[in-house]
Order: sequence, then structure tokens, then C-alpha cells
Amino acid sequence: MDKGMSNLLQWSIENSANAQAQQQQQSQPQTREPSNLSQDALRALMGGPSDADLMKESMTVILHPEAELSAKLVAFDNFEQLIEQLDNANNMEPLGLWQPLMSQLDSTTPEMRKMAAWCVGTAVQNNEKCQQHLLKIGGVTKVAELAVSDTDGAARRKAVYALSSSVRNFQPAMNEAMKTLPKNVTGPDHVNATDMDVIDAIMSKLREE
Repeated sequence: MDKGMSNLLQWSIENSANAQAQQQQQSQPQTREPSNLSQDALRALMGGPSDADLMKESMTVILHPEAELSAKLVAFDNFEQLIEQLDNANNMEPLGLWQPLMSQLDSTTPEMRKMAAWCVGTAVQNNEKCQQHLLKIGGVTKVAELAVSDTDGAARRKAVYALSSSVRNFQPAMNEAMKTLPKNVTGPDHVNATDMDVIDAIMSKLREE
């Protein structure tokens, strides 16, 4: 049983046990809220789409060749908000959403590159599992290249954000990024991924370039 359904079952049991007490107190305002009911479980109870469904639907719009740019950007914004949740970010791999997301970093439309980089940064921020996957698929090198060379300022700044999130407290990604970043930006041959002051200085230089 997945976590969402487990939470939903627990919530149903708790509310069934308290059914009589609630009926006797109908005239009183309801102040107790289910503490462990996730948004996914609540949507399942109400018959709505899960976060996984919403993520896949957003990516469908992003990839649709006939969708207007405005619709794609709204879908990107929705996707980014969904993956702010750790579980949703970790679900990107089993849902097969990393590859299509990374493909948008090569978009000829600057706004699409910007949003893709933003989503990458959100997914990997303080999330070693996603940091590991991004490194595995070559994403650290990709965002590092964009952080250095993207011709659109807004897209490049979001690439810097994605790079910053991918390397912090994760040495393998920091080592990989060092292969791409220019020496006049990084300074020494080795940068400790836990040295936030040095990493902040590197990212600041990239944003100023």
C-alpha cells in the first residue's frame, strides 16, 4: 500500500471512530483537522487527480507542439510548485519526467530554458536523491554549460540557480561542475561542496558574467 492510500485509510478509520461524537456536536464548530492526510490522499478521497497525475499532465502541455507558449509557461509554473515537495521531486524519476524536463534546456525559446532550469534547481535543492540522478544523466554538466554561456540573462541566472542547488553538500556534482566552469570563476582546482562561502562566491561570479 502506498503512502497516500495508507494515510487515507488511517484518516478514514480515525473519522469513523469519532462519527458518533461528531454527530452529537453538530452545533459546535469543527476545529479538528486530520493531521496526517496528504494532499494526494485528500484528492483520492474526493476523486481528484493525484500530484503524480498533475505532474504528468503539466509535462504533456509543456511538450505539446501545438500548445501556446503562455500555456506551456503556466504548466511549467504548476510543475515547479508541485516538485517543491520532496516526495514529488523524488517521483520524477519513476514517472519518467527527468528526460523531457532536461530536453527543454535545449529549447530555442529562452523562457522555456529558464523554466526548465528553475524546475531542475527546485527538484535537486536539499535533495541528495535528485542530485544523484541529475549527475547520473549528465545534468550537472548541462546546467554548468548554460550557467556559463546561455545568451539570455534570465535563463542563465536560473541555470546558475540549478547549478548551485545541484552541487551544495554533494561533492560528486561539485567535482563534475569544476570540469566545465572556467578557472577564473572557480579559483582553486578543488572546491569543498560543504564550503558555502566559496560556493556562494562562485555563483555570484557566474551571475555577474
